[in-house]
Amino acid sequence: MAKIKFLLQSKSENSQIYIRVSISQKVSIKKKTGFTINSKDWSETTGLPKQNNPENKKLSNNLKKLDPFVIGNLNNDLAGGVLIDAYWLENQINNCFKRVVKTDTGLLINHIQYILDNANTRKVRTNGGVKIGLSKETIKNYTVFKNIVLEYQNTIKKQIQFIEITNTFVDKFTNWLVNTKKYSSNTTGRELQILKTVCIDAEKNEILITPYSKTIQHFGESDKDRYIQTLSFEELQQIKNTDYSDLEQLKEFKKTNPELTKNLSLTPETLDNARNWILIGCEIGQRGGDLLKITNENIRYKGGNMYLDIIQQKTNKSVTIGIIAPHVIEIIENNLPKEIPHQKLNEYSKVVCKLAGIVEVVKGTKLNTETNRKELGNYPKHELIASHCFRRSFASNYYKKIPTAVLIGITGHSKESLFLTYINKREDKDSNADLFMKFYEDLNKDKTPEMKLIKNGTND
Repeated sequence: MAKIKFLLQSKSENSQIYIRVSISQKVSIKKKTGFTINSKDWSETTGLPKQNNPENKKLSNNLKKLDPFVIGNLNNDLAGGVLIDAYWLENQINNCFKRVVKTDTGLLINHIQYILDNANTRKVRTNGGVKIGLSKETIKNYTVFKNIVLEYQNTIKKQIQFIEITNTFVDKFTNWLVNTKKYSSNTTGRELQILKTVCIDAEKNEILITPYSKTIQHFGESDKDRYIQTLSFEELQQIKNTDYSDLEQLKEFKKTNPELTKNLSLTPETLDNARNWILIGCEIGQRGGDLLKITNENIRYKGGNMYLDIIQQKTNKSVTIGIIAPHVIEIIENNLPKEIPHQKLNEYSKVVCKLAGIVEVVKGTKLNTETNRKELGNYPKHELIASHCFRRSFASNYYKKIPTAVLIGITGHSKESLFLTYINKREDKDSNADLFMKFYEDLNKDKTPEMKLIKNGTND
């Protein structure tokens, strides 16, 4: 049975009080409690401060509080396979008295904060070399991860040390993310990937980590479990041809669709504006944040052709899109839509699509506002349309019609495998071979056939 003992290691007027936990005859760990006392006020008989003044009585009560706290957690963690060492004991002391150790670099939460504090000067590798500063999206992901770790620490009632991030820890953390937080496979996999990244970064900063933490496996949804929504060329034509100018129809629609139209101003102008963003978005293949920032300054002409030059916010990549669809050229030149908040565009897009008759019931995931979690089910398609569908629509509609390398150059994906995952397609090697043969035929179709000399086997 484990035993707790408090002791001093000096005879000074300001002696540190230590706690020693004896787990067995051969295994014991010892740490400073953070409390100090004049050695003359220490009782070797009781192993506690003498009860000769109010201050010593209070100190004695604190130590008596720590004793059962450590023993209780020790029993639980031994049963759970948790590593019991000096780091563990230090965490118990800090948690018992609710101390925050802001200077301890061995704490996971502190290194996440270190990354956030230095976000604007961190070096990031890109396809073009190295850039300085984390993107807004990356900073957001680290901030979310930090809050998740803080919540998990509150659940397990201890601060997480890097040295504790073992296979057992990751299994428990994964179980909590999936079963308690109800996170999807994609979200859980992303948080585990960030955990692994933080551990590797900590080691680069000479912080001791476990070998396992560098091999943490992250995951996502399998192809059969992924449901993406896109707007086909036919559906885009429906949206383009729908008349949104009937005010009586809009009033009736708002009345019969209160949830869909809540907090929206349904006017011909607002719906035309959203429709134009949809039509442009499905033709240029950019993220919603980049789409909504397009102005006349992004437009240029060369040889009578229209081009859009965009620097993607997420990746800092510079991409150029050639605009050839007549209806999109007309919108950009004569009726460039006004910027609206990203979330508003998502809300208006659902209305635009329903009014256009895009109401087929499809399988997909939809946010449950009560649980704040996405739920898989069968829903009318318009309810699942948002700005991220525009970029996927572009990629899906033009896949196999335009060489994948050209599409990747427009969407900004770093490699073909990511692009194919994005549109939920497997690599089609026959398609690549077919494209090669088609291009080969096009290259050689105007060439004059070469005359060949055929020998007849004689000297004549």
